[in-house]
Amino acid sequence: MTLHATLIPGDGIGPDITEATVRLLAAAGADITWDRQLAGMAAVNAVNDPMPAATIESIRRTKLALKGPLETPVGEGFRSVNVALRKTFDLYANVRPAKSVLPGLRFPDVDLVIVRENTEGLYIGVENYVKIGNDERAAAQSLAVITRFGADRILRYAFEFALANGRKRVTIVHKANILKFSQGLFLDVGREIATEYAGRVTCDEKIVDACAMELTMRPERFDVIVTTNLFGDILSDLTSGLVGGLGLTPGANIGKDVAIFEAVHGTAPDIAGKGIANPTAVMLAACQMLDHVGDKTRAASIRTAIEDTLRAKKSVTGDVGGTANTSQYTDAVIGALKKIHA
Repeated sequence: MTLHATLIPGDGIGPDITEATVRLLAAAGADITWDRQLAGMAAVNAVNDPMPAATIESIRRTKLALKGPLETPVGEGFRSVNVALRKTFDLYANVRPAKSVLPGLRFPDVDLVIVRENTEGLYIGVENYVKIGNDERAAAQSLAVITRFGADRILRYAFEFALANGRKRVTIVHKANILKFSQGLFLDVGREIATEYAGRVTCDEKIVDACAMELTMRPERFDVIVTTNLFGDILSDLTSGLVGGLGLTPGANIGKDVAIFEAVHGTAPDIAGKGIANPTAVMLAACQMLDHVGDKTRAASIRTAIEDTLRAKKSVTGDVGGTANTSQYTDAVIGALKKIHA
């Protein structure tokens, strides 16, 4: 059956790496009809709007989107496009896997997934300045909001994700020892949900700073980590660093009705248009998209082809120690894919 999805090439290196991904998916036999739309600076330059109505309507119709990195224009009136998309479609679960694939890594056995709450916490955006005397900005306040509803759905998502993907343990990461109300509520809800999955998924708890330390010492001990917005943002970049950087790690933003899959790295304007960018993150994000729609066998084959190519290191891009350009690397992955199905 033909899959309909919105494609947002993005800014900087975005068009190069998304086109490489489209080519790989076609080679894998994925029957996808793409509705190409703009966002970020490309949309500002075209229609003076970083998130055009046509793009929103396309995602609302297809319920799926694959996107490259986006640049948020500097200036009043423009908000982060990524944050706006999450809020518009209530994409409450951010899913960031990290797996050791490159040879020579300090930690060769990392294979974990961070499930981050995407809509609440400190990133909910409830902030204000406090005037003292003549100073309008003498103090600033940011409110962290944790709701039982929001905690329940992200924690439940993490446990269901573990079950669906053969994962054995969920680690609830928190700071309830200090933030006893907001983080305490998150932890309490997590403990309640963990009892429902007892015997099927093991659950443990870690304070966020202890978790960060252990991730840099024994990351292979982690399986699925579920945590709040700010902690998830920080820890997911940390785990990306363990396995070779953001260029190798994808991200999924999942809501009840819509899912958006993305490269989580930046636009890399210094190499934009040179055809040398690493498309792995978007390729792996596309695999997450295939998993999401139930095409798991194809996703697994593409992942294996990517991993085989990276491990061989014969035709990889400069950021991972090779000399290949984007097209040559994509050809190598397609070649590896053909060998799998030979």
